[in-house]
Amino acid sequence: MIEITVNDRLGKKVRVKCNATDKIEDLKKLIALQTGTRQASRQDRSQKMEHYLQGQYFSTRLRNT
Repeated sequence: MIEITVNDRLGKKVRVKCNATDKIEDLKKLIALQTGTRQASRQDRSQKMEHYLQGQYFSTRLRNT
């Protein structure tokens, strides 16, 4: 399991635990449940990556930096 710290830009920080095999879409649902907010429906780059697994997403982010 991995732990991700999320900031909702309104001053609330939440730690979300998930597996590296969870999809980005599942992570967004966990964050929405723990912060008590609705899941945002935006059409941008992050929606294209929802089918990625956590491990794939973070490994590509680390390679590009």
